[in-house]
Amino acid sequence: MSEVKQTHSEPGWFTRLAHPGLFLGWSRHIVIPLAGLSTIAFAIGLYLAFWGSPADYQMGDTVRMMYVHVPAAWLSQFCYALMFASAIGTLVWRHPMADVSQKAAAPLGALFTALALFTGALWGRPTWGTYWEWDGRMTSTLVLLLIYLGIIALWRAFDDQLKAARIVAVFTLIGAVNIPIIKFSVDWWHTLHQPASVFRLDGPTIAPEILTPLLAMTLAFSLLFMLLHLVRMRTEVRKRRVRSLELAQARAAKGARP
Repeated sequence: MSEVKQTHSEPGWFTRLAHPGLFLGWSRHIVIPLAGLSTIAFAIGLYLAFWGSPADYQMGDTVRMMYVHVPAAWLSQFCYALMFASAIGTLVWRHPMADVSQKAAAPLGALFTALALFTGALWGRPTWGTYWEWDGRMTSTLVLLLIYLGIIALWRAFDDQLKAARIVAVFTLIGAVNIPIIKFSVDWWHTLHQPASVFRLDGPTIAPEILTPLLAMTLAFSLLFMLLHLVRMRTEVRKRRVRSLELAQARAAKGARP
């Protein structure tokens, strides 16, 4: 009888992403470095925003509100794009971490969307003479906030998180139609917002001394989002483990009864 040699290969990167236990293992090494990078990026970005950039010749110092408003608005849409990808991972590949990622991202998306609306209102009052106007971009961004709140409510409405994940994933895919509406609203309708001025085929139209702190603050906010999302995912995995243990203990206690 010939001997059969068994080889034990290391799990691939996709397996490491998919397995909750392995995820907790490798992600804990990223939290502190990511927090450090986020702190450094904010220190540089805030310095450039408040002391390293001039006031706008039309808006004056109120232009500095842009250094918070624009990154928050960008992340409100990026977060939904991440949830959209996670929803596909849940429905198509049944990825164990996809619904964890989606659930962890929803409150963060709601937070950044609310921050974008709040800072936009504060910026709009001295710039446009009004806190709020029912134009295409403002209205579609408000709809985005309501979608986020609806997704959060759906997660909380189910005790079975696996069942909730599939329902939330479908709702997320439907709600994604609002993202291109936000993006192209300034081109489709008359609006107080200006067209795209950073990501353009012919290059940015913003002066470099204003563009540099804007990009620095966008990087800082993006790193903060990555940090918060990673921490929330780790917390969600632990909560589900505790829930599984509680259910197992409850079943064992019920089975031990005479």
